[in-house]
Amino acid sequence: DHHPRQLGQAIATFSVRAPSDFGQISSVMRLFRFVPILLFLLTAIHDSLLAVDRRPNVVLVMTDDQGFGDVRSHGNALIDTPVHDRIAAEGARFDRFFVSPVCAPTRASLLTGRYHIRTGVHGVTRGHESMRADEITVAELLRDAGYATGAFGKWHNGSQYPHHPNGQGFDEFLGFCAGHWNNYFDTTLDHNGSMVPSKGFMIDTLTDAALAFIESNKDRPFFCYLPYNTPHSPWQVPERYWKKYRAKGIDDPSLACAYAMCENIDDNMGRLLAKLDELKIADDTIFIFLTDNGPNTSRYNAGMKGRKGSAHEGGVRVPCFMRYPRRIKPGTVVKPITAHIDLLPTLMEYCGVKGYQTKPLDGRSLAPIIDGNAAAWPSRMLFTVWGGTRLEEGRRAVRTERWRAVNERRGWELYDMINDPSQRNNQAQAKPAVLAKLRMAYDEWFAEAASSEFDPVPVQVGHPERDTVVLEGHYAYLTPTGRERLDPRRHGISYHGRSGWANDWIDNWTSTEAHPRWHLNVVREGEYRVVMKYACAPSDTGALLRVEAAGDSLGFQVAKAFVPETVPSPDRVGRKEAPERTWGNLVVGTLRLAKGNTVLRVRALEIPGDEALELKAVHLIRQP
Repeated sequence: DHHPRQLGQAIATFSVRAPSDFGQISSVMRLFRFVPILLFLLTAIHDSLLAVDRRPNVVLVMTDDQGFGDVRSHGNALIDTPVHDRIAAEGARFDRFFVSPVCAPTRASLLTGRYHIRTGVHGVTRGHESMRADEITVAELLRDAGYATGAFGKWHNGSQYPHHPNGQGFDEFLGFCAGHWNNYFDTTLDHNGSMVPSKGFMIDTLTDAALAFIESNKDRPFFCYLPYNTPHSPWQVPERYWKKYRAKGIDDPSLACAYAMCENIDDNMGRLLAKLDELKIADDTIFIFLTDNGPNTSRYNAGMKGRKGSAHEGGVRVPCFMRYPRRIKPGTVVKPITAHIDLLPTLMEYCGVKGYQTKPLDGRSLAPIIDGNAAAWPSRMLFTVWGGTRLEEGRRAVRTERWRAVNERRGWELYDMINDPSQRNNQAQAKPAVLAKLRMAYDEWFAEAASSEFDPVPVQVGHPERDTVVLEGHYAYLTPTGRERLDPRRHGISYHGRSGWANDWIDNWTSTEAHPRWHLNVVREGEYRVVMKYACAPSDTGALLRVEAAGDSLGFQVAKAFVPETVPSPDRVGRKEAPERTWGNLVVGTLRLAKGNTVLRVRALEIPGDEALELKAVHLIRQP
């Protein structure tokens, strides 16, 4: 009934403590002293066989807007990140690891092993961040292989089911689905589709949930995905971290807050490692840390050109560390260019998942070069596109081991990244043949990768897993122009903020010619109760509106005012994001929706006051 190691230890103790006159017993008994050695060897063989068969756990931490230079071991003396540095030292450090220039595209590529432009993701708001529902994620593959799957943090690849994390392979989810969250202290979070209150600083709360998930699944393989939402703004961080970096003499408050947020992340990753040690599963756990794009301010970035949003090196080269004691040698440094698209096939290999089916992958397993087998890693090109769905749109780049060809909407440039890593000397005129080759490769790649239509990915209404669908204001397209940035004086409608980012709402609605619209796919026809989250000044009551979709319509009047209150926000620096406010409930009535694709519109028929109303969201609730 005992493990061989325990039995061996007991026999060894007996042998050491045996009285000297035992030397007079038979030779058979003297041979008994060698049993512990034999059992030790058997135990070693036993453990080695278990190690071969054991499927590793996976903890994947990805932070938001933390740049390559926001790590002490990358040459930044102002920041303290001992756990980041420990993970790199005890495993593999990827020297030239690339992602996309902004949040949602990187997440889509990480989850699918495919360039984001293939998945339908081509923006960060208006639903452009939603992956198509038929994409296969690493979570779905691991779940189907018997793994427990949990995600804790910022999703940003679609908020309505099946684009929600629960519909993309994660059995457990706590966090938010938008591009950012308004408050990081004592807020509300999405727990498997329901909003729940949380206490404390969000990163600490998310880590608490991840620790509970790891604890409850310690006896089976698990995939724990932690897409932390810091150091993305708003600039909020616990006091002790803030005081530390202000005391360092950092005059720029956003810089001090960014570094403070990174150290808080460091402490929370330390908590994760400590839990793995406590449960004695650290050696059998792949721990990956990376970030989603370059830094969100102009700060130390190891001398690279560009920051978040840029296709230059500084916008897309990020830290990536991988620790797996049972497989990866400490101090491993991977020099060849690698990318977010490579992590899915790498995890499939390390986790022993064979014969898995996905859409065609762009990435390749990193296992050969982690093991030092450079011959098994042929040269490659990595491609970047951001801000466009047509060939001549957006920021574009091609990266090889030596060259970066980049077009930041000002024409193509060429840089020798080996001899000029800071991109000071444009070689476009000196090396026209090199540039021509890379441009041709980009054109061919884009024509194939972006061959699908980029009409808005419709919101599914009536999915069997969700009876309620929330159409957020920042998901709306605003007619007549549909552009992100509208002048309310010219267009008679706009978003409250500059571009309609996450948590924004529809505002300045002064024209009956303008209206918001949402693209829907009704998967279950039926009656849907319509409730609007709104605000309206007392002087603006009386507006007549109509909601219409799928051939049905419902008229209503804004008869009751609702004056919102701004929720206090502990910002260290003035925010660029829309504030958090309270909203009223306006019960409109019941709308019958036929099955199929449709467009839901809210029209203003009469506006007796200054504006129709402020519209935060439309809730569609399927009736029994």
